[in-house]
Amino acid sequence: HPKFTLTRTDRIATAGSCFAQHISRRLGALGFNYFVPEGGEGLTPEDRQRGQYGVFSARYGNLYTVHQLNQLFREAMHGEGRHETAWQREDGRFVDPYRPTVAPEGYASPGDVAEARAEHLGHVRRVFAEADIFVFTLGLTEAWRSREDGAVFPLAPGVAGGGFDEARHTFHNFTIDETRAELASFLDGLREVNPEVRVLLTVSPVPLIATFEDRHVLVSTTYSKSVLRVAAQAACDASDMVDYFPSYEIITGSPTGGMYFEEDSREVNSIGVAHAMRSFVSAYTDEGDGRADMALRREESEAYGEAASIVCDEEEVDRSVSS
Repeated sequence: HPKFTLTRTDRIATAGSCFAQHISRRLGALGFNYFVPEGGEGLTPEDRQRGQYGVFSARYGNLYTVHQLNQLFREAMHGEGRHETAWQREDGRFVDPYRPTVAPEGYASPGDVAEARAEHLGHVRRVFAEADIFVFTLGLTEAWRSREDGAVFPLAPGVAGGGFDEARHTFHNFTIDETRAELASFLDGLREVNPEVRVLLTVSPVPLIATFEDRHVLVSTTYSKSVLRVAAQAACDASDMVDYFPSYEIITGSPTGGMYFEEDSREVNSIGVAHAMRSFVSAYTDEGDGRADMALRREESEAYGEAASIVCDEEEVDRSVSS
């Protein structure tokens, strides 16, 4: 049974992995108050799409791991700095190491990166401080991080900017203890700045595209999703302000027989997304039999394709290997 309900006036913020974007898109389309402080007002629709405005509540890109989320929170709310602040691309332009794909044109200098990040963090502070509902989709446990200060990157250095240096960078696969502790730390901090916020956790059903572990990617996927699911449950059990929505189970459960995945057996198709969101609306709102439910059923029957427009940093790994 859900611990709380959502209303159309609740400011609903989103963050997390690629699958979180489906939730963001559907909530806005269904008339809920999708809270987007960094919305790119004044830009053309094309420029907003290119700059990833509205993909999440702020332009932080994919936050695959709990550690990424918590380090963003500490930076935005407590001014915690990072050793690496800009990566240079092969074309000479610079990108933000912690959201390297949000500005396709890049920046002219490290100073421009810092200026853009400072503006971005102002919007992030609003997300954490003003959201009534914060939806976070846990995606991965594997990450690349700095040996110098422990900062976690969404992509390995060198994929979308910068360069990998074994003396400065290392691979890390977060354990259940690390993930539980980091999630608890984030939730405690969030409660301090926003005492009334309610948090809805989900686990992305999208399997890993690759693994750095010396084992098959299916084994690594099972490990990651198991850790994230247990961590989410522990957080729910510890607080009345935190709930879990089973999008992972809805999409990957054996009764579906894989029918909710695209032909690549990785991306979730529109039928699966519509089913998950119909269940979401039914569970967390009082509109399960109303216009929102009817709209979602219509989407499910039409099953229009939209996976290509989902922004997924992880796919840069596949592109870099193929090129």
